Amino acid sequence: MGTIPTQEKPLRRANSSFHATLKDVAKLAGVSTKTVSRVVNHQDEIRKATRERVQAAIEQLGYRPNVLARSLIHQRSNTLAVVAWGIDYFGPSRTVVGIEQQAHELGYSLFLSLMDQPDGGDSEKILDTLITHRVDGIIWAVPEVGDNRSWLKSNPLDRLPPIVFLSMEARPGLAVVAVDNCCGAKQATQHLIDQGRRKIGIITGPLTWWEARERYTGWQAALHQAGLPTSSSLVFEGEWTAASGEQGMRILLNQEPDIDAIFASSDQIALGALGTAHRLGRRVPQDLAIVGYDNIPESACFWPPLTTVYQQLTDVGRVAVQTLHKMIEANRQLKTLEEATVTMITPELIVRESSLRS
Repeated sequence: MGTIPTQEKPLRRANSSFHATLKDVAKLAGVSTKTVSRVVNHQDEIRKATRERVQAAIEQLGYRPNVLARSLIHQRSNTLAVVAWGIDYFGPSRTVVGIEQQAHELGYSLFLSLMDQPDGGDSEKILDTLITHRVDGIIWAVPEVGDNRSWLKSNPLDRLPPIVFLSMEARPGLAVVAVDNCCGAKQATQHLIDQGRRKIGIITGPLTWWEARERYTGWQAALHQAGLPTSSSLVFEGEWTAASGEQGMRILLNQEPDIDAIFASSDQIALGALGTAHRLGRRVPQDLAIVGYDNIPESACFWPPLTTVYQQLTDVGRVAVQTLHKMIEANRQLKTLEEATVTMITPELIVRESSLRS
């Protein structure tokens, strides 16, 4: 490949404040901007020598295509918005990792918008911002808490970019991807039943959360099927914290001294329950079996190692992007999907020493 003659006034390199344009590349290579565009877009019918000269100029100038300008021409931004809460926690962060991985594979950038609280009232403002940024689609990764989906009543979905919702109850006309929390709780409770446990309590997360209600429902269904009690004295509603696990364990043991198992609706709750059990002299698992939910990395290092439910949240994020991509492509082709997609990811029980009969 031949060298490009030095210009009398050489253009500044890409590491300066100047951003090279198609016109700059064309000037340096001695060709038209149309020719440069055809090289950049890998179009044929360009002589090899010309293509090499243009590519050398691109490399010398550090030219990068203007993605924003290209998106305006094609009426697409190749950007997905992610509205999320709690990414400093293990579960939400794993979901966002899955979203990023799949978005990257499909050629999308991400525009991340974080809520301070899952039941915050700034949904309308966030939607206005996302529409202004011309995002191609939205993943609403905020869990359903209380009435925090009420904004749907005043925002017809046909006036918004395609949206996929995570962690919420299935509703007509909405695309939803979620973990089957009821199934996960039934697996956990049935495992305790299979281990011979007959008085099984539950420490729930806040029941204003859809996920907490689903886990409570799964616990209740498994016990009903086995003909075992589900009285209110076996239920403690708390937060998603170790402190709630400590408090709940103490109260349940006081109410039901012969309780022989606990399903904790999160691993953090299970951690607190384990601590209280140890302090009160209840041997785990000999006297009291405990199962958690989440499979956080530390759960295998609890004492004893914690049996727990693995949610596969990275897969939730990936499936959400795949679903949204199909919706976006259908919109571009003016096609109507037959029906909104509801995908429930089946979790997996991870059995460790905290629940096993010796």
